[in-house]
Amino acid sequence: MATLLLVAGVVSLVVGAEGFVRGASRLATGLGISPLVVGLTVVALGTSAPEGAVSVGASLKGQPEMALGNVVGSNIFNVLLTLGLTALLTPLAVSSRLVRLDVPLGIGAAVGVLLLAMDGTIGQGDGLVLIGGLAAYTILLLYEVRAGPDADTEERPGTETSEAPRWIRNGGLILGGLVLLVLGAQWIVTGAVDLAQRLGVSELVIGLTIVAGGTSLPELATSVLAGLQGRREMAVGNVLGSNLLNLLAVLGLSALVAPDGVPAASSVLWFDLPVMIATAVACLPIFFTGQVVARWEGALFLGYYGAYVGYLFLAATQHDALPAFGTAMWGVVLPLTALTLLGASVREWWSERR
Repeated sequence: MATLLLVAGVVSLVVGAEGFVRGASRLATGLGISPLVVGLTVVALGTSAPEGAVSVGASLKGQPEMALGNVVGSNIFNVLLTLGLTALLTPLAVSSRLVRLDVPLGIGAAVGVLLLAMDGTIGQGDGLVLIGGLAAYTILLLYEVRAGPDADTEERPGTETSEAPRWIRNGGLILGGLVLLVLGAQWIVTGAVDLAQRLGVSELVIGLTIVAGGTSLPELATSVLAGLQGRREMAVGNVLGSNLLNLLAVLGLSALVAPDGVPAASSVLWFDLPVMIATAVACLPIFFTGQVVARWEGALFLGYYGAYVGYLFLAATQHDALPAFGTAMWGVVLPLTALTLLGASVREWWSERR
């Protein structure tokens, strides 16, 4: 049964991602909106639905401590694993708009969440602040769509927007694809947990790997498929838009519905949140260098995700190798990576000046 659930989940993810990306792409073409903006909005909103369901549901059930960990873990997963794997499979084009606007906004939102959580709780007032940030970002996106050069596309005769059947078909593809993405993620998590338990894998390892990444599988499937199909700006926009929605919408709503707010454990406050901010900051120099995420940069992200999961496992089990592992990461690997990215950024800046 576990194997059948895994197979059904994979098939559901693939078919759902295909329908979701196809419907969103046709919607963008019909409305004259760039695939990047659609990735930042429609696609990101759809793929963030599992995080929203888990986090808000946990707050309503009196388990708000799960909300912050789910959001932070999903954002780290999205950047390091989803973006890394997609870039490893196919180099990703990056719009100058992302470098100029969306990446700085993502960094600002991540830092803002850390500041709001410094007192140990993200309260209902903090939730209102996050929802206010979401409203401001939505207004900004709507303004850009209306002011865009193709904003009048929907009024041109013969386009998709003038034909109701195509609207219905594209809407059906988006909705049906989203349903399959959510179901596929649930089936994979259920099947994988059951199979791991049968094989004697500990609950700790299951929680750190399978369950933590389960709600981010829709982003992974959608971005990978969009990248392979040549819709590379949509693949990047999905990751950045989903991360921003997780912080502003999912965490904001979770804080609003939790009577005592969302507690921020010290481990999340002093390790996971800084790691999430670091991954957001790392996007800036990587996106800046040639406005493309190269395969080696994707491999770098994947390596860091493996190191992050490894550190969580060692810390949770209090393994003897933890001090040496931490020293190697903070003292050698991270400084060398920072110097490499800084050098690449300087070379790119110098070539543009010349």
